[in-house]
Amino acid sequence: MSEIADIVDTLEDKVLKLFSKLEGLEQNSRDLKLELEQSALIIQRQSAAIEVLQKQYEAVKLANSLLGSDENKRETKLKINALIREIDYCIKQLSD
Repeated sequence: MSEIADIVDTLEDKVLKLFSKLEGLEQNSRDLKLELEQSALIIQRQSAAIEVLQKQYEAVKLANSLLGSDENKRETKLKINALIREIDYCIKQLSD
């Protein structure tokens, strides 16, 4: 009978250890999920900041080319031509 009690005690100890490990893994999983959410928020903020900076860079680049900078003249001419086409299209729409 003591053998059965020993087996039950051993089994009970193993089950308790398994529950303890499970609890630790669940806590680790929660921590990792929280870290993932925080990282996703950081990435979103950085992506938005990059987008703003790219727009500012394009504006500065355009302003420099309008001020007579030799760099990006072709792009400036293309942009001006595109704006002129848009204006012409709007005038045509208004006159119809």
